[in-house]
Amino acid sequence: MSMQPLSDPSETPAEMPFPAPCRTLQVAAPLRWLRLGWADMKRAPRLSLTYGFVLMLISALIGSLTWRYGTFALYLGLATGFVFVGPILAVGLYSISRQLEAGLKPFMGYCIQEGWHHVRGLMVLGLVLLIVLLVWARAAAMVHIFVPVDANPTWQELVPFIGIGSAVGLIFASIVFAVSAFSLPMIMDRKVDPITAVVSSVNAVLQNKGAMLVWVSLIGLTVIVGFATAFLSFIVMLPLIGHATWHGYRETIDASAWARNAPGETQ
Repeated sequence: MSMQPLSDPSETPAEMPFPAPCRTLQVAAPLRWLRLGWADMKRAPRLSLTYGFVLMLISALIGSLTWRYGTFALYLGLATGFVFVGPILAVGLYSISRQLEAGLKPFMGYCIQEGWHHVRGLMVLGLVLLIVLLVWARAAAMVHIFVPVDANPTWQELVPFIGIGSAVGLIFASIVFAVSAFSLPMIMDRKVDPITAVVSSVNAVLQNKGAMLVWVSLIGLTVIVGFATAFLSFIVMLPLIGHATWHGYRETIDASAWARNAPGETQ
């Protein structure tokens, strides 16, 4: 696909687009991202699978703590695993794809360097997501007022609880997905503030609802398969999703108005 810029890179900061322009996607575009992501994995299998193994261990740890201790461990896992470790590891996968795109041979030191030098922007985004997820958890707790008081409720009595709970979950899941769909790779790739990256991601999702529905369905399928395989499939599937996300960002968001981040530069 042609990647012609939609904006003028010579624009002054006061004239920067807000949000970043986005391209119109075909509904099947996410399938192409997966093919490109798989190609990246084949070109850098050791690095990709290393990240996959670490992400699998983190997922298994969060899952086991949540199963054993309940809600408190869920909050702990989200705060320590997803918000602080997850974004940096995801940037490593984007960095691999970015290096391959530039014709370079990926290596771990460069990935770690990029994660470290973008940690401030990533943590801002991570904290935004944490707030959303904590509000989500609170809303989910309030839904329990609709739980029937009978010891053996009928399906008819459970319908309000299931329906309202599903609607609340769908709303918050949609917010988290829209915020994080393309903002992380944009922060890593360009000299852009987290707010612009988040708004650009949300705008791109809203402008490409069909393709994004396919993409979120594929991610959901990955999670289901991961749980069904005791997280072992995450070793391969999470790096695949990470590499594919980079290609999705490159195809969807036109960030040409912002300068590229060079190795070793901070936001």
